[in-house]
Amino acid sequence: MPASELNFEIEQLYYDYADCLDDGELERWPEFFTAACLYKIVPRENLERGLPLALMLCESRGMLEDRVAALRRTSVYAPRALRHLVTNVRIKEERTEGIRSQANYVVMQTLVDDETRVFNVGRYLDLVVREEGRLKFKERLCVFDSLVVPGSLIYPL
Repeated sequence: MPASELNFEIEQLYYDYADCLDDGELERWPEFFTAACLYKIVPRENLERGLPLALMLCESRGMLEDRVAALRRTSVYAPRALRHLVTNVRIKEERTEGIRSQANYVVMQTLVDDETRVFNVGRYLDLVVREEGRLKFKERLCVFDSLVVPGSLIYPL
């Protein structure tokens, strides 16, 4: 496949992912991942220092589905709207195990009775594979830049 076509396909995966979360379609979120996958949200400092602590860790699509069920059925939180801005999507390298790609993200959050605020900023570090003709995340590492841990991290990034 020509590089431009693959890059376009990777970009569409990132944008469809963001739309899914922004539209509140959490039940669809696990479909963006392979059955055996890794999803982590970590502070940049921990990544740079090789520390294993993650704010959110899911090691399979089943764990992602459990996260959605917990959000829908058991969690109590103020209603909010999210908006993901994804930029600088690029393929870093192609390997036999998949495509290493990355992008920058900004997540804005609007609580029903409050103004819109920057909620989280960072980058995605991903391993993408083709499964049944479709690109999916085998690994998604969300690395946020701030040293301050977002206290209301409810939804995936």
